[in-house]
This record gives sequence, structure tokens and C-alpha cells, in this order.
Amino acid sequence: MELLLETVALFCLKLAYETEDSSPILRDDLMMSDYEREVFGLLVRRGDVEAIQRKVAECASLALNTVGGVDTVLGRELHRLAADFSASYSMDQLDTRLIALRDYLKDIQ
Repeated sequence: MELLLETVALFCLKLAYETEDSSPILRDDLMMSDYEREVFGLLVRRGDVEAIQRKVAECASLALNTVGGVDTVLGRELHRLAADFSASYSMDQLDTRLIALRDYLKDIQ
């Protein structure tokens, strides 16, 4: 799950900050320091669903602003998927909803 969380964060940050004329954002970039696999790994091992949700919500908020907010087609779907993720109450639910969020972010890149 740690890799999946890191991937969602990476896709959000890429969407928010990466431009055509700049170098791509990579997993080892400084802006990913709060969203590294090890950071998520610690939260997963603790079973800290709320902290995981907060971290993902931070990234999803950046991506949502980039696509124009909830008033756009992309934004409405991203908001719905992020809200579903935030409504999870167990690690098992996080996993399923995180996959849907990752797949959507990958598609809109």
C-alpha cells in the first residue's frame, strides 16, 4: 500500500506542478519528501487511517485546484474519488478506493 500511496501523491504533484517545459517530477524530488514511501509505510504500519487520509487530501487538493475545482468535469470526479477515500474507515477500504483514485489521476495526466 505504501507504493500506491506514494504513486497517488506523485500523480497529484505532477498534475499540480509539472509543466511541459520543465523537467519531470520524480519520486526522489524534494517536494516528495513528505510523501515518500517510508513516510507512508510508517503510517500504514501504525494503521493510522486519519493521517493517511490527511496526507492524500493535501495532495488531492492541489490537483483539484489545478483542474479548476469542483465546477469542472475533471474536478467533480476527482472530488468524488477523494471524498470516497476520505470516508474510508479501515485500511482495507483505503486500498480499494486508493486504486480508483490512482487510476483516475493517471488517466488525467
